[in-house]
Amino acid sequence: MTRFTVNGRAASFDGDANTPLLWVLRDHLQLRGSKFGCGIGQCGACSVHINGSVRRSCVTPVSALEGATITTIEGLAPSESQLHPVQIAWIKEDVPQCGYCQAGQIMAAADLLKRKPRPSDDDIDASMTNICRCGTYVRIRKAVHRAAAISAGGQDHD
Repeated sequence: MTRFTVNGRAASFDGDANTPLLWVLRDHLQLRGSKFGCGIGQCGACSVHINGSVRRSCVTPVSALEGATITTIEGLAPSESQLHPVQIAWIKEDVPQCGYCQAGQIMAAADLLKRKPRPSDDDIDASMTNICRCGTYVRIRKAVHRAAAISAGGQDHD
């Protein structure tokens, strides 16, 4: 049995140790914000934070998670009434088109801003490796900059 924490709650999995985290989250814990995209860790639709860093859950076996702290899109916001700065910026910049990749994009952006609170365009381009089939990359970059400003305490103007 593998024991870990998901969004602040104790969790465990007693199935096949090679089961990808994505399926444990979706099928066993009923957390369906992380999406299946490619299954080989390239598209990023399944991105979550593991021990504070963004990782692709479709290629992370549950056996590697003993004692780990996992945050999914469902647990990113500080509370139900207070969104994470990246989520606020995503809404303000109207980033999603189809929306399928957005949970992974948001998790990647939150990780980037934790590491680089004031990222340049080059930092964003280098770090945001998730694929968006709708091509909303310009809005994603704008939202990352806006989230950085929000996080820095700047007023959020429309």
